[in-house]
Amino acid sequence: MADVRPFKAVRPAGQLAARIAALPYDVMDTEEARVEVLKEPFSFLQIDRAEVNFPKGTDPYGQEVYQKAAEIFHSMLQKGSFIREEKECYYLYELTMNGRTQAGIGAVCAVDDYVNRVIRKHENTREEKERDRICHVDALNAQTGPIFLAYRAHEGIRELICRLRKEKEPVYDFTSPDGITHRITIIEAEEDIRTIRDAFRGMDRLYIADGHHRAASAVKVALKRREALKGSGEEAHEAEHDFFLAVLFGDDELQIMDYNRVVKDLNGLSEDRFFDRLRKKFEVEEAGDEPVHPKEKGTFGMYISGKWYLLTARETARSEDPVAGLDVSILQNEVLSPILGIEDPKKDSRIDFIGGIRGLEALTQRVDRREAMVAFSMYPTSIQELFATADAGELMPPKSTWFEPKLRSGLLIHQI
Repeated sequence: MADVRPFKAVRPAGQLAARIAALPYDVMDTEEARVEVLKEPFSFLQIDRAEVNFPKGTDPYGQEVYQKAAEIFHSMLQKGSFIREEKECYYLYELTMNGRTQAGIGAVCAVDDYVNRVIRKHENTREEKERDRICHVDALNAQTGPIFLAYRAHEGIRELICRLRKEKEPVYDFTSPDGITHRITIIEAEEDIRTIRDAFRGMDRLYIADGHHRAASAVKVALKRREALKGSGEEAHEAEHDFFLAVLFGDDELQIMDYNRVVKDLNGLSEDRFFDRLRKKFEVEEAGDEPVHPKEKGTFGMYISGKWYLLTARETARSEDPVAGLDVSILQNEVLSPILGIEDPKKDSRIDFIGGIRGLEALTQRVDRREAMVAFSMYPTSIQELFATADAGELMPPKSTWFEPKLRSGLLIHQI
């Protein structure tokens, strides 16, 4: 039974939503964030990446950076740039990209559901990235970036969303500079709140689609605060830190894009020898100048020496195992590791990953500029594969999924 609750969001006042809303902190580096804040001083990146308020070279993980984030956040609260909802509500969050709309429910989810695997993950997290968000949440006493959760589509929630989209006016409706339209509608009617909460209570599992580090950090902050309250008598009562911020989408709403790879060299192999080894596990078909977008599972595009190829995995390279059978695993286990010598893609500097939102031209450019020797275009991992991996208690290889469009930070904030 999933515990998904309404909450009193802190959110932008009036027309400031479009100016405050920002891409997640972890999709850009410090200098990119600095440019965004120079263009838009209200950007939430001044809080999510508070090192932009300091001279270049400042340690982004320094305590003064987190203190500055808290200072700016509380100053904006005091000045009225943010307001706090007076009653607990759910929020309908709609995103439209290229004419396609997906709608999710903004809410808070129980930390205990994460601990007990009602909320399931498919990625490992890195301690240093967790530590950053732990310090950020602790300093602000708030969770500022929603975790992107998925659930198996529910007819009752779908019908309610369809009705609300027709009946209610959004409190925010704007298009961000990247062309994504964001609409948020407050769900405050008691009957609607009951419908949503009961629907999630009937689910025995939810899935993290994106935001593993934010989720793990929120949980660790909660567990740390619970420990600090031991013996005080207050630990017996629920606190806001026992819940974390999320937006939940039905699986039929979601779009997963390809997450492609480029490799700097051929691991000392000649091109002929590389192809010889490749053909033992794949059928290799020359495709010419046109970029290859794989059309089905088990197929890959490859760009090398100015030409595109279509690779089709032979039966010996495929697997029914939920993880070994992923296309990202087939490429890793049959090409990247045994042929190109990339044993740990998380640490090997010879490989880089390019989200599908950038297009296949980004692959050809990297190779043509000789920044890489070979590029691979991928067939997107499906949401069903993500569910199967999480249900098996397994983990996907790094950079297996790229979700678009991205939720914006700063639109819904959960104070703890």
